[in-house]
Amino acid sequence: MDERSLLEKAGQILEQEPRLVTLPNRGQAIFVGDTHGDLDATTKVTEKYLTKNNVIVFLGDYVDRGDHSLENMLHLLRLKIQHPRNLILLMGNHEGFLVKEFYPANFWLELSQEKREMFNGTLLRLPFAVQSVNGILGLHGALPDVDRLEEINTVDPGDETWNQIVWGDFQDMEGEALGEYVGRPQFGRDYFDRLMSRFDKSVLIRAHQPNVSANMFGKRCLTLFTSFAYLPFRSIALVDLGQPKISSLDDVTVEFI
Repeated sequence: MDERSLLEKAGQILEQEPRLVTLPNRGQAIFVGDTHGDLDATTKVTEKYLTKNNVIVFLGDYVDRGDHSLENMLHLLRLKIQHPRNLILLMGNHEGFLVKEFYPANFWLELSQEKREMFNGTLLRLPFAVQSVNGILGLHGALPDVDRLEEINTVDPGDETWNQIVWGDFQDMEGEALGEYVGRPQFGRDYFDRLMSRFDKSVLIRAHQPNVSANMFGKRCLTLFTSFAYLPFRSIALVDLGQPKISSLDDVTVEFI
């Protein structure tokens, strides 16, 4: 399948998914942080865990920084076509370059204008978040300040809620909205607690932010990175979707690949 056909086919599949994906209440979910062109990391995770009893949730940022952004993105889209229900590809801020520019953006800047628009047309269809019935919420950046999680299904790329989801940072300190840092909205513990209570979720699994503790807010917020682009280790998280209740990160297994 050529590149154009691959993008069109993947886009058609993504178009059928809601922006908020509900995971099955059985099997295992494997959460993967930013891969940023680390094709080796993506390959290791998918070869080991992409089975009919698992759902792999990639939390966004598949391109830029690493040496194999194009290959990584195309590989994931091929797998999405082959395993549409067992592979969830969430949107990160690096998939929205034509919506909100950032740098470095080597993947996007090395594409021709025609290819840039082709990839943009497919990647802007990616879902924004996943939830499980036993208490897990997964997304790229920070929690959206909405009344109900289902409102995520009506979010448009570029709006304020989208910006919170794919660009938002958490700081392990008291407070609600803490302003912005280089275009990234900052949020504190009070914001996290308020929204997790509103959404009736126990644990947030996210990526996006390499300069914070992996474990924040009383073992309720896990930040993953699955690329050597930032850190000297690559982490993933395993969750038993059949467990009646996930109460804290004590119920989540973190592995290094």
